[in-house]
Formats: sequence, C-alpha cells, structure tokens
Amino acid sequence: MRLFIDTANIDQICEFAWLIDGVTTNPSLVAREKRPLEEVIEEICGIVDGPINAEVSSLDLDGIIADARRLAGLNDKIVVKIPMGEVGLRAIAALSAEGVQTNATLVFSANQALLAAKCGATYVSPFVGRIDDVGGDGMSVVSEIIDVYDNYGFDTEIIVASVRHPRHVLDAALLGADIATVPHAVLKKMFTHPLTDVGIERFMNDLKGRSG
Repeated sequence: MRLFIDTANIDQICEFAWLIDGVTTNPSLVAREKRPLEEVIEEICGIVDGPINAEVSSLDLDGIIADARRLAGLNDKIVVKIPMGEVGLRAIAALSAEGVQTNATLVFSANQALLAAKCGATYVSPFVGRIDDVGGDGMSVVSEIIDVYDNYGFDTEIIVASVRHPRHVLDAALLGADIATVPHAVLKKMFTHPLTDVGIERFMNDLKGRSG
C-alpha cells in the first residue's frame, strides 16, 4: 500500500520525502501556509516524485474545469481534487476525456465511488474518519468500494482519507486499499510502540552495565 502525506506544510513534507509516495492537500491546508496556492504546489512538486493532489476552489461546472486545467498545467504530477456531486462528476468526466488526472473527494458511500469510477476518476477518496464521526463505519465503506471495483475491473484507485489514527492505516492495508493519505501527526505515531521504547531502554541499560 502506498502512503501519501496529507499536508501542505513544506517542512512536514521534507521530513518524510524519503518515505511517502505522494501528497494530498486541500484549500484549508494550503490556507494555513499563508502563501499562494500555485507557489505551494509547485514547491511540493519539486520535493516529491509521486502524485500531488491539489483541489479546485470553484463549485460550478465551468469554474471547476477552468480551475482543474490551470492546476494540471502546473506540473505533470498534479492530480486535481474535485468534490463529489453531480456537477463534480460531470467535470471529472470531461477532464478525464482530456487526460487530466482527477480525485473524486468527499466520498462517503460505495454508490458515490461507483459513479466516480464510471466517470473516469483516477482516484476516489472515502473519508473514513468523518464517517466514523457520525456513527458509521468508514472501513466498511472502503471494503464495499473495493468489492465493487473488483467486481467490474475499474482502474480507479482508492485513497483512504480523513485518517485519524494508526489503526485506520492498518485497517486500510488489511482491506487492500491502494493508498492511505495520512496527517503528519498520525504518520509520526506509526513509528512508535511502547514495547519498542522499553526494549531500547533495556538494551541501553545492558550496554551501560557491561561497560561498568
């Protein structure tokens, strides 16, 4: 399973550039950087070799398509994130026909993911954490999407998004999701385990005992 980092912060991306396979951003993440979107995205493209996801800011069909073309023109690595919905899917269908890579974002059901795949989305992003927040089961939705895509041989890849903790990443991997996009804080937690810390401490104490 590939790992993307979900951030627009250059320091966080540089910290894990050796490990990650791509980056996802959104308007909120870019706004935190207090820099022009194009400037941030172009800098990220110079750091990471894999796909760089940048989201449109328009909601009408013509605006989405114009935003997407502008973003895609920045770099060949760009994947354009487009919010799920009838207008969004119409834009995805048109852009896919032009060869623009797209990510249907804010997906909360397998039905939505099915429509996104039929429209030619390159990626689809189910938001597992937000589904869990309202009493649903985000990973069950991911499982359903995987089954649907396997049934019909869709090429659309699944990016498990809205990841809240390391267990989300593990569950995504166990289900066979293509990608998980992980916030910096969650990615840091994946490196650690209390028993690892205990083991290292004992090892160092043993070394000190021998040297004494």
